[in-house]
Amino acid sequence: FHTMSIMIAVDILGCTGSTEERAALLHKTIQLAAELKSTMGNMFSFAAVMNALEMTPIARLEQTWMVLRQRHTEGAILYEKKLKPFLKSLNEGKEGPPLTNTTFPHIMPLVILLERDEALTDSPEPWETTDNGVEVVMAHLEAARMVAHHGGLYHTNAEVKLQGFQGRAELLEVFSTEFQLRLLWGSRGAAESSQAERYEKFDKVLTALSHKLEPAVRFSEL
Repeated sequence: FHTMSIMIAVDILGCTGSTEERAALLHKTIQLAAELKSTMGNMFSFAAVMNALEMTPIARLEQTWMVLRQRHTEGAILYEKKLKPFLKSLNEGKEGPPLTNTTFPHIMPLVILLERDEALTDSPEPWETTDNGVEVVMAHLEAARMVAHHGGLYHTNAEVKLQGFQGRAELLEVFSTEFQLRLLWGSRGAAESSQAERYEKFDKVLTALSHKLEPAVRFSEL
């Protein structure tokens, strides 16, 4: 999930052409998120794409987002008014997509709950910042039971969506965690560094790329 988000962020931040080109790529990424959500019913991949768009190095690109609103107004509205609120409702354990259209449910809140050993103050989860945190946790645990119960339905939905699809082995490898780890951190970094170290190092890389594209305006320049 996280390596996929980083790969998408690298794709956007690696677009060193004009602001218009970067805004167009941002628009295509928003369209990808919308297709994953509505057409494919893949909440896991939808959330990974949205996670990339909400990363600070992407979100701080004010000029790029401004051009997006000017040149691709429908994409900007879709992102702000529909996709972001929808992901927020998923993360808060509120009503999700219809079962009949879901191929891969939103399991990240449960995974984070199971893996989290302490509260992270720099990126708190919904249950760590709201007054009804316990209710949010309980909602995700109940959702997990529903996911386990409806596994067969998700599988059937996916088969219907993928009818006629022919996968290519060399392309499918790009989406594997092992490939992405080696690509982003090299064989040694993927094998020897801890998850926290890997993310910390790449966050610095993404931040540097972001500031190279759109340097921060100093107070003295205002």
